[in-house]
Amino acid sequence: MKKKVEDELEQLQEANVITPIQFSRWAAPIVPVLKSDGTVRICGDYKLTINRASKLDAYPLPRVEDLFATLAGGKTFSKLDMSHAYQQLLLDVDSKEYVTVNTHKGLFRYNRLVFRGASSPAIFQRTMDNLLQGIPHVAVYLDDILGTGETEEDHLHHLDQVLKRFSEAGLRLKRSKCTFQAQSVTYLGHKITAQGLCPVEDKVRAIKDAPSPKNGSELKSFLGMVKYYGKFLPELSTVLAPLYQLLHKDCKWKWGPAQEKAFKEVKALPQSAQFLVHFDQDKEIILSCDASPYGIRAVLSHQMEDGSEKPIGFASRTLTSAEKGYSQLDKEGLAIVFAVKRFHQYLYGRHFTICTDHKPLMSLFSESRCIPPMASARIQRWALTLSAYQYTILYRAGKDNANTDALSRLPLPEMPATTVVPPETIFLMERLAFTGEFDKQIKQWTDQDPILSQVKIFLMQGWPPVIEDDGLRPYAKRKTELSVQDGCILWGSRVVVPPPGHAQVMDEFHEAHPGASRMKSLARSYIWWPNMDQEVEDKVKSCSECQINQKMAPPAPLHLWEWPDRPWSRLHIDFAGPFMGHMFLVMVDAHSKWLQAHIMSNITATTTIEKLRQVFATHGLPGLSGVRQRNNVYL
Repeated sequence: MKKKVEDELEQLQEANVITPIQFSRWAAPIVPVLKSDGTVRICGDYKLTINRASKLDAYPLPRVEDLFATLAGGKTFSKLDMSHAYQQLLLDVDSKEYVTVNTHKGLFRYNRLVFRGASSPAIFQRTMDNLLQGIPHVAVYLDDILGTGETEEDHLHHLDQVLKRFSEAGLRLKRSKCTFQAQSVTYLGHKITAQGLCPVEDKVRAIKDAPSPKNGSELKSFLGMVKYYGKFLPELSTVLAPLYQLLHKDCKWKWGPAQEKAFKEVKALPQSAQFLVHFDQDKEIILSCDASPYGIRAVLSHQMEDGSEKPIGFASRTLTSAEKGYSQLDKEGLAIVFAVKRFHQYLYGRHFTICTDHKPLMSLFSESRCIPPMASARIQRWALTLSAYQYTILYRAGKDNANTDALSRLPLPEMPATTVVPPETIFLMERLAFTGEFDKQIKQWTDQDPILSQVKIFLMQGWPPVIEDDGLRPYAKRKTELSVQDGCILWGSRVVVPPPGHAQVMDEFHEAHPGASRMKSLARSYIWWPNMDQEVEDKVKSCSECQINQKMAPPAPLHLWEWPDRPWSRLHIDFAGPFMGHMFLVMVDAHSKWLQAHIMSNITATTTIEKLRQVFATHGLPGLSGVRQRNNVYL
């Protein structure tokens, strides 16, 4: 993606969105995001820079009730959407330094408002309110502008005023996302018509269209969700009686007309006015997410004054065939991203709480930590998506997450037409395809290897709290960074190669005899397994051609012994022999050339130390005894 990033940087420079600089006290790393048209969007990861250091702008976002009151009496509606909304606002000179980003082309300072800044929504809302104030029947919520009028003439007059002010301010709209003079529009989760507000069916469709349970496990999950909101549902125990009969130990599973009738009645209860609440700007928002092997789900709720949660809306969908192959970590992460995108209009620009029953996501999606560099590319993109929101992520045990567990086990049959495969992963697998079937061999070896097959099961189903097998511990240390792609295990962007493929991979990387350091650098870019570095070193050491052609160490310069200034200050000792069946311990004084030779019974360390003790007891310790003593000896 290097060339695409460079092209985007050049385009942003030409548009005066960014300016290259040499030095900055503030620099956030960039995270490139591949868009559907093949180009790249460059985003800054400001979680550890301005978002942590600056005070959050306290300008309030408008209340939903106030916006709808502004639209009262309208007959037709026009919805406007801005193009590159934030980047149309110029920054003050003093503020530009704080939104600097660091790239491989150097430092760049933004001249426009950035997307990932924590205060950007409040700044943008204040600007739009000041720009469009005084125009009646116009509601503004960030970059979504909705206008109407009591008559068609009023409507067109108000729309003309809005467009004139946009033109005078130099702001631009995105034509493909604008709607003019429509009979009804969906705005902030509500369907608006001339008759008033209508409930959006998507809020409860996840429950309304949920399929009937096929076994006791699915039924228990559904009943757990219903009981979670039991205090808001009247006569619940009476309605649920036929369903509870199927859970008795002596009852055989049989889904009959009585159960189907009770199931439909239960699904109708959440659609009642006593159950579903309207969105309230002043109440705390909780977004509960969960994933099962075949579905993901989310519940958006308000926390009420008594501490209970009352739902605003539900959402669920079935996983695609590719998504079913995700690890459990990736499925749980997908559920969070799906929920945030589905309820974007409720969440963007305000603080909310994400509840998940998967603990590793608390560190990967932490609101106060940078994006993990060794996480999978998929997790990194999701973490970047979430960085645009103000949230706190909390762990909630599965038994306390019943409101979302049922929707994942009974998801709606809808699913995306395709699953986007990360381009860097495709490129990675192609680079590893040394032979046409190598990627398939890795998958086969992974399934056959006792360690990696167990790791794969843990990734798909969840890791146990304690790992006792020494072979699994290197993988358990990296469990939040491992993922599964096409049946192969990845550590970040590196493929974990099973033992049968080590020799083949080593031969490929060693084909040009690059040496140990270069070979390690190449291998670390594409592959990994425990003790890989040591095997690389052994491969180079065992290669005769590498040893013959390796660079010789520079010869050490000759250095003569310095002449000692007095006797017995330096001794030279060595063994000589065998001669006439004996070994000799030879000692020479460097100053006087005094020679001593002692016959040794053996040359072990113990015998040698004992003989030296005798010599030093007679002549003194070399270099440590007084000069007089040594001189006396040699006089």
